[in-house]
Order: sequence, then structure tokens, then C-alpha cells
Amino acid sequence: MKMTEQIAADLVAAMKAREEPRLSTLRMLKAELQKLQADEGRSYEITDEDAQAVIRRLIKQRREAAEQYQSGGAGDRAKAELAEIEILEPYLPAQLDDAALDALVAQAAKEAGASTPRDMGKLMKVLMSKVAGQADGKRVKERAAAFLNG
Repeated sequence: MKMTEQIAADLVAAMKAREEPRLSTLRMLKAELQKLQADEGRSYEITDEDAQAVIRRLIKQRREAAEQYQSGGAGDRAKAELAEIEILEPYLPAQLDDAALDALVAQAAKEAGASTPRDMGKLMKVLMSKVAGQADGKRVKERAAAFLNG
């Protein structure tokens, strides 16, 4: 089943179950996907990769908003943003653990010939193609920097 079909089915299930937080989050996701389709043209077929990119962007926005709310003293609003993240995350592929990510960093460094912090650009170029949505870019950059500095 395509991801867009799964999201639509989950949206219907959330409506039937009257799960308001899940329903509003899935409606927002569906609206973003429809916006993408409108931007690309009516005949454009949204792929799972497109949907995952939209979901990653929405999760990033929610994390940033939660941090802002937390620092501004609005803990309840931060919790709402984090709850939306929990609803969206299952639609993404499993994230790499630190050991697997470190192994990919080492492999990419060998391929790119990266050994010093100045080689970070070359390393990240190779590494991000290997990670392909299985880890947050910020986390990848931190692990790559630790590898090159250590």
C-alpha cells in the first residue's frame, strides 16, 4: 500500500474513532501532500519518498516549535507539538542507531578520502546519500564531526 493511501486510511480510522489529536495531525499532513500535488501539477503522482520528505519537514518544524514554546514558558503547547511528532514518526523508515550510523560514517569517510575536519563537505556529500532519510541531518553532521575530530 502506498504511503498516501495508508495516510488516507488512517485518517478515516481516526475520524471513526474520534481521535481528535491524531485526526487534526493527519488532516494537516494530507493538506501538505495535496499542496505538494498542486505545486507539481494534477497528473503528478506523489511517491513514498515525496511523502517522507514532507513528513520529515513537518517533524522538523514541530521540533523547532516545541523548543520555542519550551523556552518561552508554554510547556503545554510544546507537549502538543511533541504529540504531533509521535503521530507522524511511524510513517518514516526506522532511524539508524548510533553504532550503525558510526559504521556508515567510517565507510563514507574511507570512500570520500576524508580524514580532517576540512573534509567535512566531501564526507557529508557521500554520507547523506547513504543515510537517505534514516537519520536526522543534524545528528549525521554531529557524528561525522566527532569522527573527523577524534
